[in-house]
Amino acid sequence: MSKTIKKLAVLTSGGDSPGMNAAIRSVVRTCAYHNIECVGVYRGFEGLIEGDFKEMNARSVRGIINKGGTILKSARSKEFRTKEGREKAYQMLVEANIDGLVAIGGDGTFTGAMIFNQEFDFPVMGIPGTIDNDIVGTSHTLGFDTALNTVVDAIDKIRDTASSHNRLFFIEVMGRDVGHIALNTGIAGGAEEILIPEEDLGLERLVDSLNKSRTSGKSSSIVVVAEGDKIGKNIFELKDFVDQNMEGYDVRVSVLGHMQRGGSPSCFDRVLASRMGVKAVESLLEGKTNYMVGLMNNKMELTPLDNAIKGKTKINLELLRVSDIMST
Repeated sequence: MSKTIKKLAVLTSGGDSPGMNAAIRSVVRTCAYHNIECVGVYRGFEGLIEGDFKEMNARSVRGIINKGGTILKSARSKEFRTKEGREKAYQMLVEANIDGLVAIGGDGTFTGAMIFNQEFDFPVMGIPGTIDNDIVGTSHTLGFDTALNTVVDAIDKIRDTASSHNRLFFIEVMGRDVGHIALNTGIAGGAEEILIPEEDLGLERLVDSLNKSRTSGKSSSIVVVAEGDKIGKNIFELKDFVDQNMEGYDVRVSVLGHMQRGGSPSCFDRVLASRMGVKAVESLLEGKTNYMVGLMNNKMELTPLDNAIKGKTKINLELLRVSDIMST
């Protein structure tokens, strides 16, 4: 028989993403709606070990739905990776009379939560917060939609100067292991080429493609590059190769970096975060544990944390084909 839950904790861990605050707000207010207590854990699993808790109520989270980042802060915790560290965290939760935990983050956060659940049989529920959209069990992670809009806005601005000066711009976006951001923003931004980890275009083919673009009358080009692309060691090596093998282009590099993680969350991410928070809390109240809340076919679904961590998201093959057609 599952334990009756009277008090929940919520934390954010790993990299921040737009929508985390909206998710915190949703968790806290869903707890208030069901007349159970809620505490915020500061600095992720590190704060869990140190007992850095703060009581939260519906008024504690007013005015945060539109803010990027996370009011609960985020931190890496080497100690939580040890059995001793997790034991400390468990004792802190027990002493605070906390009955369940909602963890907002990516695969590292979910791995920690899953191990913690297995060791201490402590109820946990995950909410996927990462702009990379690289978690299995949800079509969208929190922050992905906002990041796409941020990147597209940057590409639009860069294209203005590229067109004015007949320049070729390599624009690096986040995506160490997956190309979801690059593929979507490349299409939306009208990129001539999109380089992603899942598809090895090859340097020679890249040059051929850019030459064809110029032959067809294009005086400037945009190439969107996921940071995990395998063609070159880095985006600057790509620039050097094109400089040496193509004439007529003034080649520039723009690395968008952490600006992709910031900013006010989009309407989509705010609604998604609100839905996920409600589902996470109510699933714990129903006695479910060791799951991640996700969006599948526009419905809130639960995926075992183990599946979310070990699975590998697949690139949308239709988008790849659309990209090839649009670059004609």
